Amino acid sequence: MQTQPAPMEIVPDSEHRGLVGRLPPTLRGLALLARFDRPIGWWLLFWPGAWGVALAGGAVQRWDLILWLLLGSIAMRGAGCVFNDIVDRDLDAQVARTRARPIPSGLVSIKLAWVWLVVLCLVGFAVLRQLTFFAAIVALASLAPVAAYPFMKRITWWPQAWLGIVFSWALLVGWSDIAGSLDTPMWLLYAGAIAWVIGYDTIYALQDREDDAMIGIRSSALRMGTHVKAGVGIFYIAAVAFWAAAFWAVRPDPLAIAALVPVALHLGWQVVTLKPDTQEGAGTAALARFRANRFAGLLMFLACVVVGTTLHP
Repeated sequence: MQTQPAPMEIVPDSEHRGLVGRLPPTLRGLALLARFDRPIGWWLLFWPGAWGVALAGGAVQRWDLILWLLLGSIAMRGAGCVFNDIVDRDLDAQVARTRARPIPSGLVSIKLAWVWLVVLCLVGFAVLRQLTFFAAIVALASLAPVAAYPFMKRITWWPQAWLGIVFSWALLVGWSDIAGSLDTPMWLLYAGAIAWVIGYDTIYALQDREDDAMIGIRSSALRMGTHVKAGVGIFYIAAVAFWAAAFWAVRPDPLAIAALVPVALHLGWQVVTLKPDTQEGAGTAALARFRANRFAGLLMFLACVVVGTTLHP
């Protein structure tokens, strides 16, 4: 008789239970540790980098850079998750959604987790070698904020803001590789990306509000209290406003701003349909809205392609 994997070895919000569940235990643990079962994370890390390349005018000529950024996002998101789980292993054991993760559940040892982290970083290094020298320096500058992120939830109510700084960093890399400089439109685009991350990660944090409050973890979802929907809406409005300013800076034309209408409508849909966590099925709905941001990222990328390609024929 074939032994089935224990149900708790697959985290509740896994997207590929069947595929991951068929792997041998050790490989399954490593895949879960790097969140390969949840591609939403690397999509959200990747899209800002693609925006930077596209708005700087490199979407067509440097399509290969976009693919390298995708590979780098998969590897470095995985590395970040491994490091986060090593640091948070004691906290994860106390939260219902995370106690089944590979380290607190015993599926992966701390030593093997460190080895896996090095392997993923080596893949990231291979991507780094494809960048210009200036862009590589920009990329390496992200290491300090990335390393600090797991500790933010212990010292601030706004760890989502720090996540925004980290998860949007690829935008700086993509832009600097194409433009060779760090320009005002890039910083405006980056500010909008940070606001976007705060918004969608606050939605994600709604799943853990009760457990987080019990064990003393801080989050924007807890800080906003009963005003989460309004709070997320404000950050999404700020995101679109910064993006509009970035577009205007590279092409002062109302048609450039109109390119943002699809992504603005999509973000508005997320806010309007977001359920308070007191309603039945609120956690599932929050996870669905969070995952929908991969499509928001695509819509924003297409807007950047239109504006950036038109500006740089």
